Amino acid sequence: MSTHAKWDGSHEHATPFAQCRSYHAAIELLGRRWNGVILQQLLGGASRFSEIRRDIPKLTDAMLSQRLRELEDAGIVERAVSGDRPVQVTYGLTAIGDRLAPVLEAVANWSDEWEQLRQ
Repeated sequence: MSTHAKWDGSHEHATPFAQCRSYHAAIELLGRRWNGVILQQLLGGASRFSEIRRDIPKLTDAMLSQRLRELEDAGIVERAVSGDRPVQVTYGLTAIGDRLAPVLEAVANWSDEWEQLRQ
C-alpha cells in the first residue's frame, strides 16, 4: 500500500510529493529524455538493441546504450544474453517494469488531451 495520500484535485489537499524521495527519483528516471519512449517500446515485448534503435528516430546508439544501462541499474529493464551462436542480446521489462504500463498509458492519454488544448 502506498504511503502517499491520493490527490483529489484540490491543491490544498495534495501530498507534497516533491518532498518524497522515491517519488522524486521515479519522476527523474521516467522523465529523462528517451526513457519514456524506450519503455513504451519494451512494453510490446523484449527487443534487440538494433530494433529499439530502428524504431526510435533520432536516438543515437550511445544514448540508447546509456539509457538501457540506467534502466537496467534501476531494476526496470533486464538484459538477456542467449547462449546461441551468434550471441543475441535482448532487452525486456522486469516485473516492476511491466507495472509501468498503466502509468505510461495514463501519460499518453493525458498528452492527447494536452495537445488538444494547445491547438
